[in-house]
Amino acid sequence: MPPFQRAVITGACGGLGQALARQLLDSGAKVALVGLNLEALQSLAKLAPERCRIYTPDVSNAAAMQAMAADFLQHWGVPDLVIANAGVAGGYETADPADLAVMRRMLEINLLGVATTFQPFLSAMQHSGQKGALVGVASVAGWRGMPGNGAYCASKAGLIAYLQSLRAELRPTRLTVHTISPGYLRTALTAGNTFAMPGLLGPDEAARDLLRGVAQGREHIVLPRRIGWLSRALSLLPARWHDRILLGQPRKPRAHQAGATPIPGLSHPHDKT
Repeated sequence: MPPFQRAVITGACGGLGQALARQLLDSGAKVALVGLNLEALQSLAKLAPERCRIYTPDVSNAAAMQAMAADFLQHWGVPDLVIANAGVAGGYETADPADLAVMRRMLEINLLGVATTFQPFLSAMQHSGQKGALVGVASVAGWRGMPGNGAYCASKAGLIAYLQSLRAELRPTRLTVHTISPGYLRTALTAGNTFAMPGLLGPDEAARDLLRGVAQGREHIVLPRRIGWLSRALSLLPARWHDRILLGQPRKPRAHQAGATPIPGLSHPHDKT
C-alpha cells in the first residue's frame, strides 16, 4: 500500500507540483490535479486516467475551491494528503503604484490560496479519524526579506506563520501540518533569474525528498537542506552586512520586464505597455 492513497495537489501543471503528481501516481495513489493549464493537466492525467481528477479553479476563489473539494470528496472520499503548492513569484518595487496590484495578487495566490486549499477538506479529514497531512509550500525567502522581492517574501513569511498556527491548532488531532521551504528549484519561476542560485535543485529530486519527509512526519522540510544551512549562516551576520550582500545581487524581474513569469489574474498598468 502506498504511503498516501488519495492526494490533492495545487499547482500541478508544472515544476514541483507536476513532479509530485507523477511520483504519487507512480506509487498507485489517486490524485486530484489542480491548476490553470488544462492541456498540461490532461497530458499528466494520461499516466493513470482512472486515478486522476482534473480541476482548474483559481486557488484564491474560495467558492471554486469548495466546489472542487466537494467533487473530490463525493467521488473518492477523504484525502490523506493535501499539498498547497500553487504559487507565483516576481520582483516588486514599492515606489511604483502599479506594483501594488502585484503584491495583492501574490498574497491572494501564495497565502490565501493555501487557506482556500485546506479549508474545504479540514472538517472531513478531522472527522474521519484517519491520519492525514496538510502540506504548505513556502520558501526560504520567507525567512528574511530580500531587496526587490518584498511581495514574494511577505507572502511566504505570512504562509510560514499561518502554517505554524494551524499546526498548533491541530496538535490534538491525527492531522499533521508540514512547512516546505525550497531554496532554488529548476522551474519556470526561476528560469528568468539572472543572479546566483546556490543549491539549485531539480523538481524530481525535490518532490522525492518532500514526499519522503512528509511520510516520515517531518514538520519542517528544507529543499535542499544545505540551502537552509547557508541561509541560517547569513542570518548570523549583522543586518547591515547582510543587506549589503543582498543589494549587490541582481533583482528578480518585475511583471513588465524580460524574464518575468506570468502572474495569473494580474491586471495592472504594466500589462498595457
